Amino acid sequence: MKERTLFLIKPDGVSRGLVGEIIARLEKTGLKLVGLKFVQVPEELARAHYGTADDGWYRKIGEKMKKFYEQNGFDLGEQISQLSPEAIGQLVHKLNVDYLVAGPVVATVWQGVGAVATVRKLVGTTYPFDSPMGTIRGDFSHDTPVVANNENRSVYNLVHASGNPDEAKTEIELWFKEGELLA
Repeated sequence: MKERTLFLIKPDGVSRGLVGEIIARLEKTGLKLVGLKFVQVPEELARAHYGTADDGWYRKIGEKMKKFYEQNGFDLGEQISQLSPEAIGQLVHKLNVDYLVAGPVVATVWQGVGAVATVRKLVGTTYPFDSPMGTIRGDFSHDTPVVANNENRSVYNLVHASGNPDEAKTEIELWFKEGELLA
């Protein structure tokens, strides 16, 4: 069954001149590009994209960050280690919004059989440092939460890919108006 997925090239990918290279990788999967636009993201759109996070989301993100630090033998630092997972998640949410509005974004929609899973495989893991070579993040970035936290910013991971078909549908409706997508 054909499905659609949202794929964003974030400000760091655009500013580094990787748009063509990244889109070429997606084209090689056999998926069909059905929507593309260049956007200076307003804060309202960035906030809507990251959703109205709740305590559960904040906790999950905060625990994920703490786990990354523990698994890799890094110290969270005095300031962050004293925060609850929920407070860490709130900080990450704010930094993600700041990251998305920092510069232009290329918003695309891809269509095909298993589009969400195909794009997710091609992208790599959230943290580029952990992404395998051959993935977009593994080949073009090496950022980590440690470096990002030291610089008080979000992890520069180049791209966003919808996590599942329901999320894709919601995100596509957020980023594209009716009539902006090809069949």
